[in-house]
Amino acid sequence: MSDNHNSPQEGIDPAVEGADPAADLDQIRQQLAAAEDRALRVQAEAQNMIRRAERDVENARKFALERFAGALLPVLDNLERALAAMGEPSDATRALGEGVQLTLKSFVDVLQKFDVAVVDPVGQAFNPELHQAMAMIEQPGVAPNAVVQVMQKGYSLNGRLLRPAMVVVCKPAPRIDETA
Repeated sequence: MSDNHNSPQEGIDPAVEGADPAADLDQIRQQLAAAEDRALRVQAEAQNMIRRAERDVENARKFALERFAGALLPVLDNLERALAAMGEPSDATRALGEGVQLTLKSFVDVLQKFDVAVVDPVGQAFNPELHQAMAMIEQPGVAPNAVVQVMQKGYSLNGRLLRPAMVVVCKPAPRIDETA
């Protein structure tokens, strides 16, 4: 026989000739399972990145006006103060008062259109996340820690606080010691 004769075993690595096909199959299955696991993890991470990006875009849209709306709040306060300072309008100031009222109303309507809401908590329980206590007073017939007066309204934008309401809170009545 010549050396040029092709045998059916030619091309097989001699080191692999004695290998166990079942072990090779198990190894391939483990590699496949690991590759599938990596693919699922990459897919999950991609979905998480998409969700995060969508949430960031939504928050940017919802709160893009936050600084602008916050800067307008003192203007709103001044319009309210102007109306309060006018008191009872006379014939000479009636038109001016009506103009200020209409301006205030249209200003409030625009803020509401862009989801700016008033935090006006008179009669509600004091909430340090929404209110800033400026003073505490005793007031008979009012529950302790209830807001009894709003010195300055607070505002929120899409549920996020722009400015806390400045409030006066009812403090508990002093205890009368019966042993004295």
